[in-house]
Amino acid sequence: MRLRIFRALVGAGPIGMTPGALSTTLDVPASTLSFRLKELMHADLVSQEREGRSLIYRASMTQMNELLAYLTAHCCHGAACINR
Repeated sequence: MRLRIFRALVGAGPIGMTPGALSTTLDVPASTLSFRLKELMHADLVSQEREGRSLIYRASMTQMNELLAYLTAHCCHGAACINR
């Protein structure tokens, strides 16, 4: 579920999405969505901003790129990866 939420936010780009839009898009109950968004925020993969009366969630592209760089650098415990 967290990956689905994160992918939706990445797809939304800098515009982000409201919880209502995420819930509708992913067909997820609001309580489940709220719990998962908090986990993603705690991991710094998602940010939250208040715009008027709405909350807007956005994927943290910088954090995502840093995570991908770390995983790439530490792939296969430093040994050459075999492409299959």
